[in-house]
Amino acid sequence: DAKKLVRSPSGLRMVPEHRAARSPFGLDEPPWVPDKECPRCMQCDTKFDFITRKHHCRRCGKCFCDKCCSKKVPLPRMCFVDPVRQCAECALVSQKETEFYDKQLKVLMNGATFFVTLGTSDKSELMVCRLSNNQRYLVLDGDSHYEIEIIQISTVQILTEGFTPGGGNTRAIGMILQYKVPGSEEVTQMKFTAGEDFSCNKKLSAAWLAAMHKATKLLYESRDQ
Repeated sequence: DAKKLVRSPSGLRMVPEHRAARSPFGLDEPPWVPDKECPRCMQCDTKFDFITRKHHCRRCGKCFCDKCCSKKVPLPRMCFVDPVRQCAECALVSQKETEFYDKQLKVLMNGATFFVTLGTSDKSELMVCRLSNNQRYLVLDGDSHYEIEIIQISTVQILTEGFTPGGGNTRAIGMILQYKVPGSEEVTQMKFTAGEDFSCNKKLSAAWLAAMHKATKLLYESRDQ
């Protein structure tokens, strides 16, 4: 999908030419709190003057002094080219998201192998599951082929094993995914199960499921914005 470089008051952004092509994990730039409505820092209540200047957080749009909004952190969910100024609270959130974009997103795009069961069928099919490069589709390839639009996914339940009463670690072994078929209100369910045979790498499958769990959280967050 073609992209273009745009400049906003917050900084340079590399965005898709068409809004319909944007990543489902993306967030819109927030409106800035007008200068006249924030005579004091919205964090520490310091009064702004010629010495204490005001700065806007690029993620929440609120107004802060330099001390409370000094960090410049990458914000890929808004397509910023360079790290941008954010308040301490937003910077912490953005730093956590950076791991998803630097590591887990690549895991999803590389894909993993699962046995996939459609609906209430008792038959499963071995398929390679991956996230498309534009982040808009979940692509499943085997004898059959499916492309599920990410924004049509309604629920994702990660299946785990290994829990012990003493608090032992769990391991992701599959997931149940529900999504709407475009053009209708029908909801379809798919079950993904990591295979036991040599053709399925359990460690890779578990990493893919963990990344999918994080992607789902970001997806729900972006819907709430």
